[in-house]
Amino acid sequence: MPRFPIFADSHVRQQLVDGLLLRGWDVQRAIDVFPEKTLDTVLFPYAAEQGRVFATNDEPLRVIADQWLTEGKPFKGLITWKLKLHDRLREGWFIERLRDLPKSTTLSSIPSDT
Repeated sequence: MPRFPIFADSHVRQQLVDGLLLRGWDVQRAIDVFPEKTLDTVLFPYAAEQGRVFATNDEPLRVIADQWLTEGKPFKGLITWKLKLHDRLREGWFIERLRDLPKSTTLSSIPSDT
């Protein structure tokens, strides 16, 4: 059962977004809100303001999240994974991992050792 709203950037495959939507997740795509190539420094604050967990395989976003944590700025969460996982794993694998994330997670990364 979906537990949190997600903000997916352009790095998240549409098949994953569709799979989440089919399972009742509240997913908003960056491209539906902002022009293409909008900077992460704009997208991340938007997701935070909207109370959405930012989902991406754009690992540099972790730098922004770490900066926010250091500065004590609140945000719902960040979920990242390595791009190469998209080539190896099906959307169902990602959906199961999202579903199984701990409820108290502030900053999380889907393990890449799979």
